[in-house]
Amino acid sequence: MYPLLITLNVFLMNWYIAKIVFTITADGSNAPKPQFDEQLRLIEADSTEKALLKARAIGLGEEDSFYNDKMNRVKWEFINVADLLPIKKIEDGIELYSRIHEMEESKSYISYVHQKAISLRLNAMPLF
Repeated sequence: MYPLLITLNVFLMNWYIAKIVFTITADGSNAPKPQFDEQLRLIEADSTEKALLKARAIGLGEEDSFYNDKMNRVKWEFINVADLLPIKKIEDGIELYSRIHEMEESKSYISYVHQKAISLRLNAMPLF
């Protein structure tokens, strides 16, 4: 009985993809330029408003501060939720997220994508 309820609940829930953005900064004279981390998170909520609140709570809850090996303070600060996209239905192969951007160096980008694909294949191969 319970597996049926769980299955029904999954299909009745509203699912969203939230893009949560953080800035990463480090103190010190040799500190790198500020970095930004864009995370795509799967959110379940009754409404878009609740999904946005949940995504913001995740971002705020994951702010962090620590000292690196050079004793410089590193801070992860939540900026905001940049996107919130509803997922219409959950099935194999659906598109979850898409972003189109223009680049000056198309050959460099294509080479980068191929290198990432090679790395993925090598890491997915069995060791023997």
